[in-house]
Amino acid sequence: MVHLMTLPAHIHVLERGWLSSNNIVFLDPDCPTVVDTGYGTHADQTLALVRQALQGRPLKRILNTHLHSDHAGGNALLQQHYECLTVIPPGLADAVTEWDPDRLSYAPTGQHCPQFRHDAVMTPGDTIELGGDDWQVLGAPGHDNDMVMLWCERHGILISADALWQNGFGVIFPEIVGESGFAEQQATLDLIGQLDPRLVIPGHGAPFTNVKAALDAAQSRIKWLAADPKRNADNALKALLAFKLLAARQMSVNDIAELFRHSAITHKVIAAYYPVAPELMAQVAAEQMVKLGLARREGDMLSALA
Repeated sequence: MVHLMTLPAHIHVLERGWLSSNNIVFLDPDCPTVVDTGYGTHADQTLALVRQALQGRPLKRILNTHLHSDHAGGNALLQQHYECLTVIPPGLADAVTEWDPDRLSYAPTGQHCPQFRHDAVMTPGDTIELGGDDWQVLGAPGHDNDMVMLWCERHGILISADALWQNGFGVIFPEIVGESGFAEQQATLDLIGQLDPRLVIPGHGAPFTNVKAALDAAQSRIKWLAADPKRNADNALKALLAFKLLAARQMSVNDIAELFRHSAITHKVIAAYYPVAPELMAQVAAEQMVKLGLARREGDMLSALA
């Protein structure tokens, strides 16, 4: 665990759980900024935490590393309370403008994200001023091929989003939908190794300084996943179900079957690797949630433990 004193005083990391991404607040006197805004059902809590971190300052800018629901779900509520600029990666800007939940992944994953607007895009190669320092926008494909990271060479700090956590990285979703993702994730990890950051602020979990150990573990994991794509599909199925259970707090086995039947991504995984009826797969998945220590089961009802 890294103590917050290792961070510059103007950077506050609001560490959240696995349902909501971390929020990184920059107490810039001219442009107070938050990077990533958590999940929609936590939006009220996000607003309260950001407001407290801002210490009376008005929020002027939201930056999203990517547009998954756990990183952009608080955008709409923050936009309602502050006159703030919202800046996103360019890949799905038109989908935000048109508000296309399918292209934005919310419908295919069965997740919730209140509609928000964007005002500008940040493209890999751009430089953004945060807290008086220059931060470089770096492409970070793999988990999401439109994702970006933010790098401050002066402090040696990397905001890595879901490209690198202390113990792993995000599901390689492009591979699930028939796009390349393993090679892109490998290249992103190689880039982080070349940067050699002193401190990483991940999308989930505490900031950490033992970056080499995290990278070594991540390099081994991406090679393991790429060797058998079913491993990534298994991981995606468990992650999406765990996320849905965290959000709902309780789900019946029938709820899980309905998710598997109607969520495009889970349906695709099951059709490819588990050609069984959704009802049967729901029973198997429910038992997995219990074995992983993520849920308690009473009859046909699962309750989240996290």
